[in-house]
Amino acid sequence: MKTPYLEISHIGIEFTTEGEPFRALQDVDLSIDKGQFVSLIGHSGCGKSTVLNIIAGLYEASEGGVILEGREVDKPGPDRAVVFQNHALLPWLTVYQNVELAVKRVFRKTKNKAEMHEWIEHNLSLVHMDHALHKLPGEISGGMKQRVGIARCLAMQPKVLLMDEPFGALDALTRAHLQDSLMEIQTSLGNTVIMITHDVDEAVLLSDRIVMMTNGPAATIGEILDVKLPRPRNRLALAEDADFIHYRQQVLEFLYDKQKNPQIEKKPTDAARKLQEVACKPASSHDDAAVDTGKTTTGTDKTRAA
Repeated sequence: MKTPYLEISHIGIEFTTEGEPFRALQDVDLSIDKGQFVSLIGHSGCGKSTVLNIIAGLYEASEGGVILEGREVDKPGPDRAVVFQNHALLPWLTVYQNVELAVKRVFRKTKNKAEMHEWIEHNLSLVHMDHALHKLPGEISGGMKQRVGIARCLAMQPKVLLMDEPFGALDALTRAHLQDSLMEIQTSLGNTVIMITHDVDEAVLLSDRIVMMTNGPAATIGEILDVKLPRPRNRLALAEDADFIHYRQQVLEFLYDKQKNPQIEKKPTDAARKLQEVACKPASSHDDAAVDTGKTTTGTDKTRAA
């Protein structure tokens, strides 16, 4: 039987909040093969980031554990690099120096100065930032900062790249460019990637598997969707692709039908409250009641989970 590259084995975690126990995760069980791109998706509060932090070694599970290449994960390490939504660059260091910091930490005993210099430039070129080596973070755009953050992680040569909504704070066009770059890098390097996202289209476009989480507390894996779209993937060609649309619909059905957002369900709209108030009035007053239900707008992207 094939041994999984990364095994998340029946993990659960409990926190103490205001003196009371809070069960965040329950029996999360997942095996990931080397080179797979896996997305975690679900409503806010379903424990996606908690799963990622346990894999990173930042949290210790109350039950179960994580095994990477046959070794238990019990602390943070360079074999699991994390890309956060905030790029976390040091503002007083240049683009080159921010990546250099990670390279020196990991390779100070195995690479000489010339090799490290070549390696830093190579990883910045992967994210198309080799033209801005000597710029400070304050001199480049948000999307460029995130590219540098990704280069810094890649330069550590991690076994697993962990990404916590890395493109969530970017505008749609920049996000699309970075998604395309990430697909190019993953195809070239064969990285094992676990990414948290709220964006359904992003999950289907990038992933080999989409792990859909149930609502918390005691959140767990609800469904796993295998995305068998051929690579390389072109977003324009996939826009009207029947298989892409089918996968997208399956994720939407899970999020908006099988796992309705409890935060939304608990907050009736002003219109709903007014209708309830009218319904509770005596029958004689119903004829004269004027109900202003207001205008509803749906400005949110329906392909994004709340």
